[in-house]
Amino acid sequence: MGILTNIVAAEEDEIPAVGESLRPCDEWSGMERRGVDTAKIVTLHCLLTSDEYSYAVSRYEPIYISDEGVVVIKIADEVLERLAGLEEEALDEVAAELSATEEFEYENWDAEEVHTMVMELADLARLAESQGQMLLVWMHPLMT
Repeated sequence: MGILTNIVAAEEDEIPAVGESLRPCDEWSGMERRGVDTAKIVTLHCLLTSDEYSYAVSRYEPIYISDEGVVVIKIADEVLERLAGLEEEALDEVAAELSATEEFEYENWDAEEVHTMVMELADLARLAESQGQMLLVWMHPLMT
């Protein structure tokens, strides 16, 4: 079983609508990827904040679960701020470190694919920050 992930910039009162959406990227500014799960988001959190994994994982409890199995989590505010504030060179380093983690290596993510994802996520974080929004991660299980 795989996972389809949409990461979108949205308002807090839009959480249920994002959770019930069939494809949030069609309705909100965002990005879509396959295979981005909570563990990968937590790993990014740890790289950006230096938090311990056990602490970081506690920050990513689902904030919405749909009847169809969709789970929505919120990217921590400090991660959004770090992504929005980092220069391209620093983001390059984050992407390189992220692609070398167990979570990404185990699933054979290409370093360029991770780099593209981090750059898109930083752009989305800048947009969300400029509009006073949050980043929501919508994860839908795929039957393979």
